[in-house]
Amino acid sequence: MILVTGATGQVGSALVRRLADRGAQVRCLVRDPRRLGAERVRVQIALGDLTDPPSFRNALRGVGTVVHLAASGRDQLGGSIEELNAIATWRMVEAAERAGVERFVFFSALGASTHHRTRLHRSKALAEQVVADSSLQTTIFAPSMLYAHGGRWLGVHQRMGLLPVAPMSGLGRARFQPLWAEDAAACVMAALDRDGAAPERADLAGPETLTHEAMVRRAARGRPVLPVPTPVARALLRVTEAAMRSTAPATWDEAELFEVSMTTPRGSAAVEALGVRPRRMGEVLRALG
Repeated sequence: MILVTGATGQVGSALVRRLADRGAQVRCLVRDPRRLGAERVRVQIALGDLTDPPSFRNALRGVGTVVHLAASGRDQLGGSIEELNAIATWRMVEAAERAGVERFVFFSALGASTHHRTRLHRSKALAEQVVADSSLQTTIFAPSMLYAHGGRWLGVHQRMGLLPVAPMSGLGRARFQPLWAEDAAACVMAALDRDGAAPERADLAGPETLTHEAMVRRAARGRPVLPVPTPVARALLRVTEAAMRSTAPATWDEAELFEVSMTTPRGSAAVEALGVRPRRMGEVLRALG
């Protein structure tokens, strides 16, 4: 039995579909089963989320492998970024060890460190250490920027498609190696297939290095890009978040992630070593229409 957290996210939804197509026994820890779409009739459902540690015990019954994708780049009513990423992962790892789980696959972030500028990367670094120090057989994936149709980043730009310009926080100089969520899911599948031969840690990066401005231009589909000075963007997003709370379309903590480069000198080597040919962003966006 494989437990997937974050099953309704951009990587999780692609992974659950692939596992179900293969006929694997899959259980998803979710708050709202309806968000699983058509897959909800093909998987087992455990109700709960990262803010509900008691739900972990039921979700982990009979589970041999955990794929822990659930995370948050913004504070939520149920917990802060640090609580939802670092503390929740610690609790999940402890629960997995008590339940007799053998394998634990975790998604961190490329460049995560305890002294990083962003709260997400700092919390992911703490979570990485918990996973690495556990008694479980572990694989830690550290992706660069991930994107998917309807995902957080691409979804924001798709929703703003009617605007005459595409706003962008800062100058857009930070560099990324964007990886399509489907290709990230394929990497997880490959690691699961390799069992004990799977890497202990792998940076997941796409086949090209793009600035944030270049990525926004691709998503904008010809519309001019409007750079918003960082102090202005920070102030506007802080006000929006204070007014709309968890329903805000974007927060400063999320926008700040695109002010810091996420690249590896090895490029897509780790992805290709898993037998996956990562696709370029332009190719994917054209296919998505």
